Order: sequence, then structure tokens, then C-alpha cells
Amino acid sequence: MHRGGLVVLSAEGAVIAAAGDVDRPVLPRSSNKPVQATVYLDAGWVPASTQELAIAAGSHTGEDGHRELAAGILAAAGLGPDALGCPAALPSDEQTRARWLTEGRAPERPAMNCSGKHAAMLAACVAAGWPVDGYLDRQHPLQQAIEARLGEAAGEPVSAVVVDGCGAPQHALSLTGLARGTLSLVQAAEGSPGRRVADAMRAHPWYVAGTGHEDTDLMTAVPGALVKHGADGVHVAALPGRGVLAFKLDDGGQRGRTVLLAAGLRRLGVDADLLAPWVVTPVTGGDGVVGEVRAAALPA
Repeated sequence: MHRGGLVVLSAEGAVIAAAGDVDRPVLPRSSNKPVQATVYLDAGWVPASTQELAIAAGSHTGEDGHRELAAGILAAAGLGPDALGCPAALPSDEQTRARWLTEGRAPERPAMNCSGKHAAMLAACVAAGWPVDGYLDRQHPLQQAIEARLGEAAGEPVSAVVVDGCGAPQHALSLTGLARGTLSLVQAAEGSPGRRVADAMRAHPWYVAGTGHEDTDLMTAVPGALVKHGADGVHVAALPGRGVLAFKLDDGGQRGRTVLLAAGLRRLGVDADLLAPWVVTPVTGGDGVVGEVRAAALPA
């Protein structure tokens, strides 16, 4: 049994289902990215396309189009890949990674899954006239604005700030706060920074997550859904006019992700037929299927 917490909020922000402690602080990791991206727009960054805005809020898989788009954001700001503060990495997309290994290609910063966020952070600094050097320091004007925006959107103060795997500050919120912040994006007024981020992500899910990822596939399958995963078992999904769900698996595992997403989306009224591919995760043993992972009934 997976342990952790899951909360489902109505479109009005009321809790309609909860399991576990949904008010304790967790690290949402990359699930914070959509709200963070609104700060880049407020700082004056003007994306050249909605694809650029989508990747700024995404966690891509390092496929060719992902790296090229991140590089384009940097180039428009007069910067190159060396300006990125995220670590060098191999692509996480299996086919792209295999090709790189066959070619003997070394890890690169643009291939790191957070390079779109970092490129947009740098572009926002250039647009606002803030220093590019030190853009990942917690006291930098960009990071101060991000911390304030996350707390504002969540309806609660950020309870801790640590360093994420990509080198950027990572902000602790409750699952309920994470859910509130994401819901605010899909229900924001048309043309507002929040709505622009939500619309870009939903229009271009491949730039948010990459080939074969549940975020890509769910946003493609479920009209209006905004879905964003985070490392260590965190996920959030919101639907305008219906509500939002957020969860954290305490073991950081992957097995329970998709079945919990499907269960939460069903609670928000999404048609069961649309969610059928994600309701059950088979467990294999040898050459056969020996079990399955499915969600228990969500409590009220």
C-alpha cells in the first residue's frame, strides 16, 4: 500500500475528498513550475510562442525539439547554453538517450529536464533588468518574486526553501496549497498570466512532459485538463469549472501515480472511458501479469 496524501478541491476551492495529512508541508518539486512561470511573464518576458511558455512550465525529456526550443529562448535573450544554472544531463527520453550513448555524446545542460524553466528564468531576468549572475540565489529579485507568488497562489506562506535537483530554490507547501495554486491558473481570467500559462501547457503538452509521459497523454485525452508531475511522487491536475487534485506518495514511487490521477479525475467528473488507460497498472512477473495496482475508494 502506498502512503502519502491526496486532496481533491471543488471549483470553489472547498475540500471534497482527502486522504492522509494534506496540510503538512511537502516539496511539490516540478509541480510548482506552472505557478512559477507566471512570474516570468510579470517580469516582462515575452515568449516568442506559446510553445516557449509551455516548456517554461514543463519538465521535458530532452528530445531534439525540447532542447532546440530552450536554446531559442536563451538566444532571444542574448545568452547561450553556458548561462544555464541547471546541471548537464543526458536526455531522459529512451530513444534520444540511446542515440546519444551510441554516438558517444556527452551530457549537456539543455538536455536536463528543467532547462526550459531555467532558460525562461534567465530571459525574465534580462527583460526585467535583473542580474543574470546569481539568478538561482534565494535573495535574487526573481527568486524573491517566485517565493511570494507561490505563497500568494497557495493561500499560505512558503514554509521552507531548499535547493532542488536542478539547482533552483524549491519551496515547501501543503498539498492543499499546491492544489489551490494550480486551480487558480485554469480559472484565471483570459489573457492573465495564470491563464496564459495554463492555456499554453494544455495546447502543447509534449513541451510540458515529452513523448509517452502521462502528463502529455492525459492533457491530450481530457479536454481542459492541466496536469503536472513533480519528482518524488507528487502530481497535480486541474480542470476549469470542476476542481483540482494533488497528491504526494511518501515513498516517492511511480506505481501509484496514474491510478491516483485517474481516481482523482473521476472524482471531478471526467468520463470513465477517457480515463480507462490509466485506471489500472499491471504488475508483471516473468512473462506474465501477476497482479495490478488500482486505487481504493477516495474518502469524502
